[in-house]
Amino acid sequence: MTFRIDCHVKVLSDRVVERAKRAGLDAIVYAPHFTRLPEIRERAAAYSSEDLLVIPAREVFTGTWRNRKHVLAIGLEEPVPDFIPLEAAMAEFERQDATVLVPHPGFANVSLGEGDIRTHAETIDAIEIFNPRHLPPDNRRARKLADELSMPPFTSSYAHLPRSVGVAHTEFDAAIESENDLVTALEDGIARRVVYDNGFDRWATTAAELGHLVYENTWKKVDRLFLSGTEPTHPQHIAYDGRFDDVAVY
Repeated sequence: MTFRIDCHVKVLSDRVVERAKRAGLDAIVYAPHFTRLPEIRERAAAYSSEDLLVIPAREVFTGTWRNRKHVLAIGLEEPVPDFIPLEAAMAEFERQDATVLVPHPGFANVSLGEGDIRTHAETIDAIEIFNPRHLPPDNRRARKLADELSMPPFTSSYAHLPRSVGVAHTEFDAAIESENDLVTALEDGIARRVVYDNGFDRWATTAAELGHLVYENTWKKVDRLFLSGTEPTHPQHIAYDGRFDDVAVY
């Protein structure tokens, strides 16, 4: 039995669900930017069905805007904010016994590097070895890093656009019918395969996603930093009841 999961998407809609089904996926992991865990869980539940499981997760932006370290956590029981040090986030993931994945390792200034992964190796459960936003040298570096550190692999579409969903997925040799099943599969090192399209669709996705990345880091960042007010995942937001005030980097 195999189960096909796109392990990291940023968007969720009827169009995304239909795209995932056409791609033959059994599940997607939904982890939008700057969205609190209760809202993610609510949307994931609303779009889940017998045909497609939607698993909630959080990609936490640790550190500052200039030195971000993105970490993907699945199985969180309590919300964890963005803009706290990597060490604080990892300690909170460990406290909650969450599954911790490394998306797009070593990419620009938004990823965990080799030193970070070695430091937190006991907490990390898998490393992404293929990301369609990356060029081949980036993906080769990620695969080499996972091999050298003997870390289990995973892949995802990292879809910020609906058309990208399913262009890459991880195929597990197990039935995964719930969030807990995925947590167990990742933490127990269940056998898996990294599957991706390396033809025209992959390169069209790369071009579209890199174009979206430019947008994210220009106008969208200006809007977020100066026009939108406090992010709902800011550590000093009232929703966190002051628990993270002492480690907020802003």
